Amino acid sequence: QVQLVESGGGLVQAGGSLRLSCAASGSIFSRIPVGWYRQAPGKQREGVAVITSGGSTNYADSVKGRFTISRDNAKNTVYLQMNSLSPDDTAVYYCNVRWSSVDYWGQGTQVTVSS
Repeated sequence: QVQLVESGGGLVQAGGSLRLSCAASGSIFSRIPVGWYRQAPGKQREGVAVITSGGSTNYADSVKGRFTISRDNAKNTVYLQMNSLSPDDTAVYYCNVRWSSVDYWGQGTQVTVSS
């Protein structure tokens, strides 16, 4: 079983930055990939970034060069540093892991970018 808790969301002006955190319980967390997803009002949930257990990363085209995903396995935490935010980044952000064919999600954290 894995429990995920996101934090760090808030209201920021366009061009600003936020750092999201995803804290996890469970000893397997450090050994599996972790992803960040987001869901804007009226839209489907979309993948934003993923990091493997070894630290390899991949990003959605829409956030490349602006967002950075990282992990601290000693703290069982994954981060999403978001820079140069735009109103299009407004969404609820979720972290996700898949373990034994089961998807685990946190409760999400709201990010609102004002123009």
